[in-house]
Amino acid sequence: MIASSERAWLTVPDLVDLLGLSQSQVRRMIEDRQLLAARIDGVLKVPADFILNGEVMPELRGTLIVLHDAGFSDAESMTWMLGVTDLLGTAPIDALRAGRKAEVRRVAQALGF
Repeated sequence: MIASSERAWLTVPDLVDLLGLSQSQVRRMIEDRQLLAARIDGVLKVPADFILNGEVMPELRGTLIVLHDAGFSDAESMTWMLGVTDLLGTAPIDALRAGRKAEVRRVAQALGF
């Protein structure tokens, strides 16, 4: 289960305003694993941490693909990205935001099923 109160979340309309895209473009980004979304209280939402300087973090897509290839479902990927892992000493999304992309992806691959 994703603890929605721990982080800020953005709805699709929020992302439309923030990124300057249409709703269909935002939904396509989710389908193409450029973004990862979860249904919270019936509403599709994306963690605000996935956006950096008004854009989707470029490191996110490759990391989500590594997780998918390692056998993670979208829900498992979301839980892993937002939860603190001992192997990184922080949440993977926070490590990505700190420029630790290679380390995050290496840990994700090692956890593969």
